[in-house]
Amino acid sequence: MRVLDIGLAAHVAQGETTLATCWKLLRQDGALLGFTDHDRALSFGGTDFVPAYGLDGGEVPARLGAQVETSEVLGVLSADAITEDDILLGRYDGAVVETWRVNSADVSQRVRLRRDTIGEIIREDGVFRAELRSAQQGLNATRGRIYQGLCDAAVGDARCGVNLMAPALRGFATVTDIEDDHRVVVAGLGGFGEGWFGFGAALWTDGRRNGLRDGVVTHQRVAGGDVLGFAVSLGDWVVVGDTLEVTAGCDRRFATCRDKFANAVNFRGFPHIPGSDFVLRHPRNGDALDGRAVVK
Repeated sequence: MRVLDIGLAAHVAQGETTLATCWKLLRQDGALLGFTDHDRALSFGGTDFVPAYGLDGGEVPARLGAQVETSEVLGVLSADAITEDDILLGRYDGAVVETWRVNSADVSQRVRLRRDTIGEIIREDGVFRAELRSAQQGLNATRGRIYQGLCDAAVGDARCGVNLMAPALRGFATVTDIEDDHRVVVAGLGGFGEGWFGFGAALWTDGRRNGLRDGVVTHQRVAGGDVLGFAVSLGDWVVVGDTLEVTAGCDRRFATCRDKFANAVNFRGFPHIPGSDFVLRHPRNGDALDGRAVVK
């Protein structure tokens, strides 16, 4: 049961109210936006909530148990607020949205109704429709560790411990050609071996993808430079001359952790688990069946 402060409760209890809905939107890149369905700007908690190109909320069903509650907001695409390019580039994917009910005549009287994350976004005819998913969505995510042969840490994170800012693990490149929607030719990585940045990441430092980080799947050496293959479609968002910072990748195998990063002590997998082929194969002469480690 939600408890309102005395002032807001008294305002709601009277015959007429001046209530408005405000949405506080925090993107994963740190950008903060505020919108309201009121006809003038409101401000509280260090955030300005603007009415122009604001959002219009729909009904919010309440469910018992751990089911994910969903609602949606409808808004107008605007260069000053939410642009279609930013949506297409994924800048709003996973953004956190707080929904507030506010007395527009006295913004100190307010209550936070929900805290959601943005799910699917649909764009049509200059309007966007964003799905809001409640905190129960987090129950669908994998928690804890998985008993598997591969490492379950992300290279460079706190559990991994590798410093990706080291010169040997970081390179700077410039796009010289576009092969297709997923592959670009770059210059500047000649000092690194082929495949060094496979399974790594690229941070775009200018252009339309500036500030976005994309996963690098493959790294190949060709006559004209290096070809980086990306997990996402770059489409028309990258052009010749765009620059990026690339960090070394890891395929999460114990041998790679040991030989490429000298980080075997922090390996977060279980490399001695026998694979299905090892378990099912018949014993052969010369096999080590004396309990020794599978991975040396």
